[in-house]
Amino acid sequence: MNKNYFFTSESVSEGHPDKVSDQISDAILDAIFEQDPRSRVAAETLCNTGLVVLAGEITTGANVDYIQVARDTIKRIGYDNTEYGIDYKGCAVMVAY
Repeated sequence: MNKNYFFTSESVSEGHPDKVSDQISDAILDAIFEQDPRSRVAAETLCNTGLVVLAGEITTGANVDYIQVARDTIKRIGYDNTEYGIDYKGCAVMVAY
């Protein structure tokens, strides 16, 4: 048996698109559960320069403004300038739920 192997892992720091995406997905989940705790939510978020894509499957009776939740989260994190790569005022937000 070969005892040599490769071990790989990834660690991302604050400001990485994965961290921003996780914050947005969590905020959407919280907003939905606040209105309808019996909801079924599989919310995925993808972020790129100037673009946020909200996708997944959601079954709920809640009425949530997903675009506003995404923008509020981006603002709360501190992305308020296009020089940062994304800014809550001007980024495009696509919803595919």
